[in-house]
Amino acid sequence: MTLSAFFQPNGRRLSSAGIVLLMAPFFMLIAFAFLYPLLSLLSLSVTEPTPGFGNYAKILDNPVYGKVLLRTLWIAVLVSALSLVLAFPVAMAMVSSKGPMALFITACVLLPFWSSVLVRTAAWAVLLQRNGIINSALQFLGITSEPIRLLYTQGAVVVAMTHVLMPFMVLPIYGALRNIPADYGRAASICGAGPFRSFWEVTFPLALPGVLGGVILVFLTALGYFITPALLGSPQEMMIATLISQQLREFLDWPFAAALVGVLTLFVTAITLLFSRVFRFDRMLGGQL
Repeated sequence: MTLSAFFQPNGRRLSSAGIVLLMAPFFMLIAFAFLYPLLSLLSLSVTEPTPGFGNYAKILDNPVYGKVLLRTLWIAVLVSALSLVLAFPVAMAMVSSKGPMALFITACVLLPFWSSVLVRTAAWAVLLQRNGIINSALQFLGITSEPIRLLYTQGAVVVAMTHVLMPFMVLPIYGALRNIPADYGRAASICGAGPFRSFWEVTFPLALPGVLGGVILVFLTALGYFITPALLGSPQEMMIATLISQQLREFLDWPFAAALVGVLTLFVTAITLLFSRVFRFDRMLGGQL
């Protein structure tokens, strides 16, 4: 087979065979590092200790596990909503700024990628502890007379996860806003639209592909998040990733942990397909809705 077989007749674009050849190492890596371990774990959930769906029935029979799933969903929704509210102004500032200010804002957004999630989570633990800077500030301002419980709460988990995951919301929105011509806003102003109406009826609809992309990234990542809930959350309000870790490390119940992984995988897949069905990813990538 000659090299020309991997190019189209014009010689400028790869043929289907060329694309498959270039993508083959990536798909092999995915199959070896992700699909094979996942399928092996899922097979364990239906073969041990006895063949069948007993591990999944255990999840349905105990309402505690259902509450953990619902709590995980609720926290993922809160983190996604809070990230969107905080990320949109930052993305707009990145688009509208120029020179050193644009570099400064971009560096602030990208800086978290240069540090470990564990380090950022530990920093929140220091801030939220009983004698931390937040409690000290509240007492200094007279808002509280004694330290309040901030650490090991659901609020601490939501705030810290939002801080960690917000860059994944900022960057897609920034990419969408950057592709909106500035003439659209000026045209809306000429037609009599105020700043709010111009934003709501022109800017936001055109930025919606980036918004949806960011929401999907943050939401699906939050569903399986482990480090932040494990360090900042309460044992009475654990999320599903923490529950899976508990079953593996403390109870050594691999089949039941595999069943929990199966439920989480099914849940993530269903949500992804739902988003794909409702919002049409192919049209989002094309910049249309």
